[in-house]
Order: sequence, then structure tokens, then C-alpha cells
Amino acid sequence: MKKFLFFTAVVMSLSSCVQPERNCADFKTGTFEFESLLNGELVKSRFVRNDSIEIDFFRGETDTSSVRWINNCEYLISNLNPKNRAEEKPIHIKILTTEGNSYTFEYGLVGEPKKQRGTVIKVE
Repeated sequence: MKKFLFFTAVVMSLSSCVQPERNCADFKTGTFEFESLLNGELVKSRFVRNDSIEIDFFRGETDTSSVRWINNCEYLISNLNPKNRAEEKPIHIKILTTEGNSYTFEYGLVGEPKKQRGTVIKVE
């Protein structure tokens, strides 16, 4: 019985060390969609990203940001044409997991402790 318990404990401890899948390189470029709640309404934005530029299309508006990769799974987005002080701060994005054609990420303004999560789908 002790051997069984020991073996079970070893298997459980090894299985808890499994890291989530993160094929971040698959998501550095492409066309993506992101859904979020805005004032209680589910809205969808689409963006196109290459290695250094991201163009966002939302409600008939187009916005361009620079992209600076920190490592394979983290990058900073800086608005190239900020309309106010809030848009001047870069956003830090960290890809947490990838699965198929989507990734889950955490994001927040640089220097701010508040973080949010979202999921992006690669459509092209």
C-alpha cells in the first residue's frame, strides 16, 4: 500500500509540472479577431500584425501601433497617433497559452498593476 501511495504521489507531482502550450511564434504575424465587452455590449475588433506594426480596425476606425517584442511571448504596443495622454502609455501583452488558432493573453498599461485577460483568434 505504501508503494502505491508513493507512486501515486510521484505521478501527481510530475503531472502538475506540465507547462501550458505556448507556440507564440505562430502568432507574431497575421490577421486576428478579439471580442470584448464594452459598456455591456459584445464588440469585435480585427487587427493585422507584422513583426513591428499592428493595424487595428474597430467600429469603422483604423489605428496603428508599433510592436516591440520583448521575448518570444511578450511584446509592447505603442500607439503611433495618440489622441490623448492615456493613449500615450504602451500596453504590455503576455501570451499565456496557445491552442490551435487562438491564444490567451494578459495585458495592461506599462507601470500599472491592473491586468486583464483576453483571447485572440487568428483568422488569416
